[in-house]
Amino acid sequence: MNPSKLEILAYEDTPLGPLCLRRRELLSEPGTFVTEVTLNHEFLMSSYNTDSERAISNRSIEIHGGSNLKALVGGLGLGYTASELLSHENVASVEVVEFLPQVIDWLRNGLVPLSAKLNAAAHLQITAGDVYQRLLNEPRKQFDLIVIDVDHSPSDQLGEEDHEFYTAAGLSRAKSHLREGGILAVWSYAESSSFSEALRSTFERVFVEPIKTINTLVGHAQTDWLFFGGK
Repeated sequence: MNPSKLEILAYEDTPLGPLCLRRRELLSEPGTFVTEVTLNHEFLMSSYNTDSERAISNRSIEIHGGSNLKALVGGLGLGYTASELLSHENVASVEVVEFLPQVIDWLRNGLVPLSAKLNAAAHLQITAGDVYQRLLNEPRKQFDLIVIDVDHSPSDQLGEEDHEFYTAAGLSRAKSHLREGGILAVWSYAESSSFSEALRSTFERVFVEPIKTINTLVGHAQTDWLFFGGK
């Protein structure tokens, strides 16, 4: 790769390993620039294909069916999940809980593509913290939508230890943070029968939906999975 095609915007140590924000021009599409994140030297996300982030936001709203919705998002990332929620007139407010303060700084310092839009959003609150720990604690307030886009999948988590959130006991505690009729949504790159079973043992309504997109960067289709539990 031509070094001039790649720019490192930030490189920082975190409790989860080295975190890198980079911007590069696609050799296959000259003039097209993408912003990417790697964590512990593994690819995490890109601004190039955000279909599944948008889909989990839109489907959460659609499944709920209500208005004046208050949403909680676990994981800021590049901001596409929160941005899609904020674009809907049925959503009154969005709070994002982000574990890594460096990611929040990227947004505040204008380093990610959606910085200007999100920094100007009046109904957006960004909180530094552990969304999983928050959902395991007693609720301080309740939400209509809780959207979790943190780990690769329920069985491939960013931390070294499996998190209680993905169990029936953890989901039951997370459910208490939802208003009646509320929706819990979880993004994953893979299907998980054990997580599906935990959802079905906890929630009255469960939807498991594949999202297929064509990843032109690698030349093949990819399938992400969206899990929804309705209270």
